[in-house]
Amino acid sequence: MTRISLTVDGASVSDDVEPRLLLVQYLRERLGKTGTVIGCDTSNCGACTVHLDGTSVKSCNVLAVQADGAEVTTIEGLARTVGGDDGLHPVQEAFRECHGLQCGFCTPGMIMQSVDLLKNNPKPTEEEIRLGLEGNLCRCTGYHNIVKAVQHASGQAEVTA
Repeated sequence: MTRISLTVDGASVSDDVEPRLLLVQYLRERLGKTGTVIGCDTSNCGACTVHLDGTSVKSCNVLAVQADGAEVTTIEGLARTVGGDDGLHPVQEAFRECHGLQCGFCTPGMIMQSVDLLKNNPKPTEEEIRLGLEGNLCRCTGYHNIVKAVQHASGQAEVTA
């Protein structure tokens, strides 16, 4: 067992973990952060995307011991970082307003990746949004409303229902 200490969604945690435990497993099984979804176990789908020290990572591709000393933000902690009037992060609100989801399975990872994309490129073009979300897969939506949600969150598009 290896002792790790990190901050998850603003709370300090310390734990003894097996060195082979994946961050996604630690977040879900030990901390109850079930919004971080296990989708493919191969780092292809992006459903498990979280922020590690402010940068989006696929948590199925990171060992919990690699996050020792780091700050992790999950979809559950995202609203806390900038929360709007209704308790949602502006990107979460944009996904809701623009219907940027169907089944919702990929949504946490899409939102986490979108927040990172907008942090690095506050006014992305449609092409830049599509490229920025390239590692996150959705099987339901065709991406149209996801792209619109990111455009809306960046202030570049109005909501059209």
